Amino acid sequence: MIKNLFKNIGPGTLVAAAFIGPGTVTLCTLAGVNFGFNLLWAMVLSIVATIVLQEMAARLGIISQKGLSEVIKSEIKNPVINKIMLLLILSAIVVGNASYEAGNISGGILGLETLIGTSHIEVGSFSINVMSWVIGIIAFVLLYIGNYKFLERALITLVLLMSVSFIITAIVTKPNILEIIKGAFVPKSPEGSLLTIIGLIGTTVVPYNLFLHASLVKEKWSKKEDLKAVRKDTIVSIILGGLVSMAIIISAASITSGEVNNAADLAKSLAPLYGDFAKYFLGIGLFAAGITSAITAPLAAAYVAKGCFGWKDGLKSGKFRFVWAIILLLGVAFSSFGFKPIEIIKFAQVANGILLPVIAGVLLWVVNKRGVLGDFVNSKIQNAFGVVILITTIFLGIRGLDKVFGFGFF
Repeated sequence: MIKNLFKNIGPGTLVAAAFIGPGTVTLCTLAGVNFGFNLLWAMVLSIVATIVLQEMAARLGIISQKGLSEVIKSEIKNPVINKIMLLLILSAIVVGNASYEAGNISGGILGLETLIGTSHIEVGSFSINVMSWVIGIIAFVLLYIGNYKFLERALITLVLLMSVSFIITAIVTKPNILEIIKGAFVPKSPEGSLLTIIGLIGTTVVPYNLFLHASLVKEKWSKKEDLKAVRKDTIVSIILGGLVSMAIIISAASITSGEVNNAADLAKSLAPLYGDFAKYFLGIGLFAAGITSAITAPLAAAYVAKGCFGWKDGLKSGKFRFVWAIILLLGVAFSSFGFKPIEIIKFAQVANGILLPVIAGVLLWVVNKRGVLGDFVNSKIQNAFGVVILITTIFLGIRGLDKVFGFGFF
């Protein structure tokens, strides 16, 4: 049974592992603490949008046997637009993931510290967090082995651990099922919730996952007959990821007092109400969320660089390893010293704010090209969903730019 489980699920789970990072966990925690079950519908909307876009990316990967950046490079014929697009992709994904990697590792640290306490080494005037290097070494070993099946199984195990941890925590809080259903399917926008709603969608519909998914499906499947398995894997994995995010919101909604700013605070707040085991489940979940994102972010960046530069070698090539190793090392260094490269993060936010609607638009264009997908182009229903999602991503992009530059649109 376990063998069949690992055989039938794969890249979709890695995508779920990528979007449930510490940022998502923190945002879901704040959504639950501040608005109860009222914003669960935003997660349901996000799940649907993510399934639609990721299915397109996965279908493109399996049919064309190319990564998304490779298809964009070959299909955009205008040399100026082509170079601008590739520069934007490299900036947003490679530089962006490098700047966010410290946050992924820091999230994993919060989970570990909830379980076993803190551990620092004083070097001169610096205080180095040992946990950063522990997580960095684990991520390095898993990536360096360079075997897709091994990496897939390791991440699936971590995602299942994360899922069980967060879902059990939600069950422990004994939520009102009827209120959960209402929150999930009756849209409400309480005062002051707009930015949280946009954030919930923005942390789930992630541009780098589109590149990651299109590249990963080729590692597992190679024939158009596998498309049914690809779709099943995508739908099941993303729904599971969405349920995890919803479980965090539900858990946080049970807290009615005290200051809660992240999942570690939530763990401490749950302990007096539901016992220490609630704290430990949440700590394990946060650790798993941090380490899975700490692995998938460098991996996605390496795949993007591979496609943009036309590298032919796979996971074990020196160039591929160099990209993910640099991103991982930067993340570990920034995290261990508690340094936040604000200007780099701002740049990444700007690049991602532009990239998400651009890539959603380009993806929608490419998956309607018979020269690329033949009979597997989008249906009218898929295009209708795609256009609605494209409009949403444009809105999210404007919101992201507004957040950085303070235009005052929101």
